[in-house]
Amino acid sequence: MLASVAQAAPPLDRLSAMLDRFQVSARLFHRGELCGVTTFDAQPGRGFFHVLRRGEMVVTHHHGAGVSRRINAKEPSLFFYPQPLAHQFHSAPRAGADFVCASVHFEGGENHPLVRALPALIVLPLSKLPTLATALNLLFDEAELVRCGHRLIVDRLFEVVLMQLLRWLLDHGDEGGVAVGLVCGLADPQLARALTAMHERPHVPWTIDLLAEAAAMSRSSFASRFKRTVGVGPADYLTDWRLTIAKKRLRQGQAVKLIAPELGYANASALSRVFAQRVGCSPREWLLRDLEES
Repeated sequence: MLASVAQAAPPLDRLSAMLDRFQVSARLFHRGELCGVTTFDAQPGRGFFHVLRRGEMVVTHHHGAGVSRRINAKEPSLFFYPQPLAHQFHSAPRAGADFVCASVHFEGGENHPLVRALPALIVLPLSKLPTLATALNLLFDEAELVRCGHRLIVDRLFEVVLMQLLRWLLDHGDEGGVAVGLVCGLADPQLARALTAMHERPHVPWTIDLLAEAAAMSRSSFASRFKRTVGVGPADYLTDWRLTIAKKRLRQGQAVKLIAPELGYANASALSRVFAQRVGCSPREWLLRDLEES
């Protein structure tokens, strides 16, 4: 009965609720060939999106970065760095690789759900990404010619390509190096309904029973599969999601007493108590430290 309910459920937008709260933007900074050695430094809250259109090159990373130290790209490919990770491109001077490159900015920096959920590097041949072909062709066309508004259009097209890549990862996460976490949870048709419900309505007093009902699963099966797939239990995920929103609101200058009811807490004291237990300091102390580091 539960399986038939899940199959009959209407289509679900698994990304918009999250990305409405925590936006991602892209900005073109290079088009054309890259010859010799080009270095891309790591900065908090900034990622990179490179698309190799033609040519060959070698990508290197520092020892201990957690990714392959050397990658040989011999076909058109996409390189997505969601996390700050220094890297170098090595291209032959006589036949430089043709690129379009954008910096990617995540609202909230390292607290952005995608930064936490995705691996440090995703490398995919464009031949594996046929659904991106139309947007990529438009991106290349706009990047080649300087016309009115082309910079803004290219930036938006990079963002379209990124959204389409995220869609692709929801169905092919293992090929993108995603083994466990939020993306895997959103890829599960039943767990995605519980996750999206939490993303859309964090103020609701969600219980395991209510979330299992949203997923059209039994309580025990839901709790077990959620932890196995997402990496944390439903209650812990909900708390982390609420506190991620709280941090954003604190940065925007909102008072804890106004943030608390939006996130399902009875008052400022209740939110502050959970915040201190999870983060290790009060909201005020966290905000002061965050401002000093930014």
